[in-house]
Amino acid sequence: MRLNRILMGGLLALPLWLAAGAAAAQSDDARFLSWLEGLRADALASGISQGTLDRSLVDVAPIPRIIELDRHQPESTVTFEAYQTRIVNATRIKNGRERLAKHRALLDEIGETFGVQPRFIVALWGIETNFGQFTGGFPVIHSLATLAYDGRRSKYFRGELLKALQIVEEGHIDPAQMKGSWAGAMGQAQFMPSSFLNFAHDYNGDGAKDIWNTQEDVFASAANYLKRVGWRDDITWGRKVTLPAGFDASLVSLDVVKPISGWQDLGVRRTDGSDLPARDIPASILRPGGEDGQAFIVYENYRAILRWNRSHYFAMAVGQLSDRIAGR
Repeated sequence: MRLNRILMGGLLALPLWLAAGAAAAQSDDARFLSWLEGLRADALASGISQGTLDRSLVDVAPIPRIIELDRHQPESTVTFEAYQTRIVNATRIKNGRERLAKHRALLDEIGETFGVQPRFIVALWGIETNFGQFTGGFPVIHSLATLAYDGRRSKYFRGELLKALQIVEEGHIDPAQMKGSWAGAMGQAQFMPSSFLNFAHDYNGDGAKDIWNTQEDVFASAANYLKRVGWRDDITWGRKVTLPAGFDASLVSLDVVKPISGWQDLGVRRTDGSDLPARDIPASILRPGGEDGQAFIVYENYRAILRWNRSHYFAMAVGQLSDRIAGR
C-alpha cells in the first residue's frame, strides 16, 4: 500500500498530461507482463523447461520498430519483369556460379542424399539471404513476442514463438544467437520456427541443426524442405514457352494440368519454336506478368518451390536463377 501511495503521489505531482502518459505506460507494461506470464505457463505445459524460459525471455519487451514494420509493409507495385530483372541479375548469377563451384563436392553429396539438384539449393540460398550475407539482425524471440502480443496476427506468432522456445530447448542454438528477420525468419535459409522444426537437418551430426552458421546444415535443410514437399530430381522446374494465337486464356492456371503432349497438341512450343520435351509429365501454363506477359510451362517442382514461398514472382526467380547458375 505504501508503494502505491508513493507512486500515486508521484503521478499527482506531475502535470496532468505527463501523469496520464506515465500511468498509460505503467498500464501497458502491466498488460505485457501479464501476457508474458500466460505465455510462460503455456510453454511450461508444452514441455519447455524453466531454465530455457529464464534464458530466452530475459529482458523481453515489445519492440516498437517491429510493430512499425508490420503495420507499414509497402504494397508491391513492381512488375513481374522488373522483379525478375532485379533478382536474377548478373551479380547474383556470377556469385551463384562461384558458390556452386566452391561448394561443389558438398552440394553434390547433399543433392544425391536428398534428391535435389544443387543449382536449386544455391538459387534459394542466393535469393533468400544473398548467399548467407543478409540473414537479419533482429532477436527472433523478442520479435515473435512483439508480434504475438500485438494482436494483429497474435495466434500465428504465438505458435511460432512457442516453437522458437522449443528450438532453444532442444539445444540447437543459444537464444542470444537466434537472429533473423523482423518477422522471425531465421538463418541463411530464412526458416520460420515451424519450418525449422519440420525441415531443418543436422547434416554434420554435431547434435545441432545450425541454419545460421553451418554450411552443411544450411544446404541439407533447404534440400530436405524441397524433398519433403514433393521435389523430383529427374525433372526441372519449367521453361519459357510461346503460345499460339487465340490460345484459350482460361487454360492459363495452376488449376489446369495436362501432360506435356496435351500442351503440344494445343500449339504450345519452346521459345525457339521447337517442340516441347517428349516426356509426358504433368504441367501447367502460367503468365505471372499478366495476359500479355511471358508464358511458362511449369512442372511439379515449381509447385514445390511455391510451398517454400507462395509468390509466383519468387518461384519464377528461383527457377530462372537456377538455370542461369547452371549456364542454361
